[in-house]
Amino acid sequence: MDDAGQIAVLLVVEDNRADARLVEEAFKEITAPIHFSQVEDGEEAMNILRRVGGHANAPRPNLILLDLNLPRKDGREVLAELKADPELRRIPVVIMTSSQDPDDVSKCYDLGANCYVAKALEYDEFFRRMKSLADFWLTVVKLPER
Repeated sequence: MDDAGQIAVLLVVEDNRADARLVEEAFKEITAPIHFSQVEDGEEAMNILRRVGGHANAPRPNLILLDLNLPRKDGREVLAELKADPELRRIPVVIMTSSQDPDDVSKCYDLGANCYVAKALEYDEFFRRMKSLADFWLTVVKLPER
């Protein structure tokens, strides 16, 4: 993040633990301070964002990385709910998915996604993409305050 002393709060909504771990490692290589949280389904993500179900004190993220194919509530549903909520819609959402379907890309942008990144299948390329995302979102972009 741009402001000295500010801690970026990142919420990763990803049901693949290996992918979530790579995201965390890539983002931690950036020198900006970061608080990393991860959940494995869309319903839990919305509980955290709305601060319900035992999450009353959860820090509000100022960046969300969201997979599309999730259990209980998929990423498209999460994105639609998030962007329809006046208290949450300013949080930037990066779609991070294996889908390269043009319909998915269009639908996500129509729903208000801030960017759409296809996951690379190869480890090194996946890590490089996540590190590029981290650098851009944590050092270049001015994120909204929580």
